[in-house]
Amino acid sequence: MNKRMFRIENISIENFKNIKKGTIDLENHRKDYLASIVGLYGQNGSGKTALIDALQVLKFSLCGKSVPEQYVDYINISAEHSTLKFQFRMQKEKELYDIWYQFSMRKVVDESQTEDNEIEGAKTKYKAQIFDEVLSFSYASDEKKIRKSTLIDTNTSEVFIPKSKYNELLENNGEDIMELLLTKRLAQEQSRSFIFSREMINRFRRDCNVKLYVDVINSLNLFGYRELFIIDTQHEGLINMNALPLSFKYRDNQKEMIGNLVFPLEVPAAVPNEAMELVNKVINNMNIVLQQLVPGLTLSVVDLGSVVSKEGNPGRLVQFMSLKNGKGIPFKYESAGIKKIVSILQLLIMVYNNPSITVAIDEMDSGIFEYLLGELLNIISEKGKGQLIFTSHNLRPLETIDKGFIAFTTTNPENRYIRFTNVKGNNNLRDFYYRDIVLGEQNEEVYDSTNNFEIALAFREAGEAFGS
Repeated sequence: MNKRMFRIENISIENFKNIKKGTIDLENHRKDYLASIVGLYGQNGSGKTALIDALQVLKFSLCGKSVPEQYVDYINISAEHSTLKFQFRMQKEKELYDIWYQFSMRKVVDESQTEDNEIEGAKTKYKAQIFDEVLSFSYASDEKKIRKSTLIDTNTSEVFIPKSKYNELLENNGEDIMELLLTKRLAQEQSRSFIFSREMINRFRRDCNVKLYVDVINSLNLFGYRELFIIDTQHEGLINMNALPLSFKYRDNQKEMIGNLVFPLEVPAAVPNEAMELVNKVINNMNIVLQQLVPGLTLSVVDLGSVVSKEGNPGRLVQFMSLKNGKGIPFKYESAGIKKIVSILQLLIMVYNNPSITVAIDEMDSGIFEYLLGELLNIISEKGKGQLIFTSHNLRPLETIDKGFIAFTTTNPENRYIRFTNVKGNNNLRDFYYRDIVLGEQNEEVYDSTNNFEIALAFREAGEAFGS
């Protein structure tokens, strides 16, 4: 039995993409469920994907990895920096932690590209820089209670404050201040978190004798590496290019394995010998559920023989096959919907069974039959244990899962996320949403109205421009 529960409770976003301000509470206050589900609905371009992107930046930060340069363009064009704030809750038997982590991200010139920039006409390159990280926590157990207090605040010319926590976290490091300041600067230059950089994580584990502090830092680092999974639009793009991306976390009696695999479907895929057993285990595990979601369908891995990689590593050449009613076809011929289900199925299995798994999926409904989508989410929300955050355009889940699991985007960039109020128990949330689009009964508008006549006129004018 997993006695540890770790999940995100609240997310606040400022000046990120088209969001000036947006706060979303991930708790269902209507009813107490084991699972934490949030389905985000709204008009195109209203901030749904921005929530998934913010979680992706969080994962980079918690893992101490560099934020890719593309995220420079995610900083709101009218602001100097973005700020992302996250609240977490961790429960271990009778211990309860509330943890707050926030950081800002700004656009800076990529100095490593200065030589290229000296070429006449070359475009200046920028990168995202993480700064002003703040980590706070509160703690409660039968024996001890600690009110919310700041553990690390990097918004200082020093290494970090408060000084009392610095002395406890980095005991006997008084002579290393210059080295620590250099580490801080290096992390910023490399678009990484300073707090969760590998250098600082190792120092905290080595030098800090306050177990509580190390638990807070380790729990976030562990969550980023092993428990937070993001399925964004790049994932969808791989499927459209006839590749099969698989994110997985597999545990047996000996060890736990976590990772991401991408298999080409147009040609046989080369799999290292040491990974073959894992691939077979993951596929066999998925088949238990897959044949229930799509009656009679299973996935098999056909071994086509040995192969040696460019690096000289031995492996096996494999091809994925669909098996239905005893007949097999190459998996590349399956529909995009089937490929989408297979690509996320291992993650959904984890959400169903593990209270400390958080999976965020952008456009979860893409290619999936709406009835199946509704039933799948209903099962996970009613009987699952983990946390699932998804965006969708298909409104079927509004009729199948508890209303407390649904949030909406608004047309107001200063208040992007809301929960509907005045929704009665017997209201059909799908119909309620449609009615609000037309009548605007909530405090914030959820739809920027369109005019059918103007749309038709625009189509005609566009056609006339091409002589149609």
